[in-house]
Amino acid sequence: MYGRELVPPDFGVPDRLDGQGYHLRMLRAEDVDKDFAAVVESAGRLRGLLDPNSAWPDGLTRQEDLIDLAWHEREFTIRHSFAYTVMSTDESRCLGCVYIFPSDRRGYDAKVFYWVRSGLDAERRDADLGQLVRVWIAQQWPFTSVAYPGRDLPWDTWQGLALKQWG
Repeated sequence: MYGRELVPPDFGVPDRLDGQGYHLRMLRAEDVDKDFAAVVESAGRLRGLLDPNSAWPDGLTRQEDLIDLAWHEREFTIRHSFAYTVMSTDESRCLGCVYIFPSDRRGYDAKVFYWVRSGLDAERRDADLGQLVRVWIAQQWPFTSVAYPGRDLPWDTWQGLALKQWG
């Protein structure tokens, strides 16, 4: 890759992506109250999202969420990974998140995870966000091959792929 950067130094990382009734922007530590409310409300949808063997976010505290958000913000600013919050148009509610991480599996540059807040029409909103993100990643990001573990690739298939050799 590019040192530890996920994208080339001359790549302009998108600041924002607009959807219908929402937008994506960098997840920041100051979003903790809105993010924490969305995570707690959506715990059932989130369990196993990033790793099928993880119970996250069970037992998550606001302080732990603040630490996570600060870490995501720092990773974004140094271009190691990119976490976007999905906010309502007026920024009053966190509606989910999108994470773009470097892939640890051969054959993939990046892996992407996304989620929407639980509630009415969550499945439809999840499908809408997923479609928007896939087009955005394919058209505006510099990746050759992107994985969506647990979605496009079943977890057992993903986990069976060879690990990259870091050197």
